[in-house]
Amino acid sequence: MTAQNAPLHLVPDPVTVTETTVHRDGVDLQVYIQGAEDGQTVILVHGWPDDHHLWQAVVPLLTDRYRVITYDTRGHGRSTVPADVESFRLTEFADDFFAVLDAVSPDEPVHVVGHDWGSVQLWEAVCEPGAAERIASFTSISGPNLDHLGMWIRKRFAEKRLIGPLAQLASSAYTGFFMTPVLPKLFFRTVGTPAVWRRFLRLIEGTPAEQVHLSDRLQDDMISGLRIYRANIAAHLIRPRERHTEVPVQLLVNRRDIALRPAIYEDTDLWVSQLSRRDLSTGHWLPFSDPSVIAESVAEFIESR
Repeated sequence: MTAQNAPLHLVPDPVTVTETTVHRDGVDLQVYIQGAEDGQTVILVHGWPDDHHLWQAVVPLLTDRYRVITYDTRGHGRSTVPADVESFRLTEFADDFFAVLDAVSPDEPVHVVGHDWGSVQLWEAVCEPGAAERIASFTSISGPNLDHLGMWIRKRFAEKRLIGPLAQLASSAYTGFFMTPVLPKLFFRTVGTPAVWRRFLRLIEGTPAEQVHLSDRLQDDMISGLRIYRANIAAHLIRPRERHTEVPVQLLVNRRDIALRPAIYEDTDLWVSQLSRRDLSTGHWLPFSDPSVIAESVAEFIESR
């Protein structure tokens, strides 16, 4: 059955949510299970500053045929919030993901979808040895492999092709502010409310407020999640590793992404053996602005495996 002859419904019926908790090394991860019990398993991983609510409009578009898993990553939602920066390294997030995978689908490979830092975390996971035996496909949205990004920047500077890296550095200049120790916490304590965040997304992407699904823990998640930036950006961009994967990867590239330039994915085929790319005239928060595009792209990619 293909995505074309089984269209995704825009107004699906409500589905039952089963909640469970996965424990790993002192961290509790809150997990949400929905959809077809006999369908292939799809795990959706959110980024900053979101929690599982990010996928609220996407999940119902998949549950008629797939078993859909979302979870709050460490530092977000109802999962444990570690106090130290080191606990927010990508290796920890990847191990969390594999713990969730083992709990929800111990015997069958899963399909995974990540947005923002959720995608960055999954890049860490799919590049681990043996990942292709456990992960059937990966759809990446607005979240690069940081090591690939570091390699791309190095290569472009070596070739004296500076426009691309400089443009990306300008787009991601906010991360420097996020990595400072005090100011971002004070900033988000002042303006990091759901109401302000919805207005921000309406201003920069034109997304109606009713399409922006947020947790009532948003402000705390904004602040705790800042540790992800401090734990990972400098380490991976300054000393990038060679990271390859045999997992089939689909890139959904948002050409109006305020944080990530499409050019950063130019060399992805050097690291991925099976790569598909779809460019969209959309902004960073695609799960809010156009969830049907995600659902359709994921379904088509899964059915093509």
